[in-house]
Amino acid sequence: MIEGERRAAVAQAGKIALYMLVVFVLYTIITSPERAADLVLVGFEGISSAAHGVGEFMSELVN
Repeated sequence: MIEGERRAAVAQAGKIALYMLVVFVLYTIITSPERAADLVLVGFEGISSAAHGVGEFMSELVN
């Protein structure tokens, strides 16, 4: 029974952390939309760069 209570507590903590993250993101977007847009752009550039690197690695691996 204790293990089940521990899992429930961890699940509850995860929900609280997710809620706090959503509130922070919304606060950032509302108070500074230009900064939020810059952060999203940087994130997408990072993802694009990582995907490009994986593509190059796979191409070299096949050759």
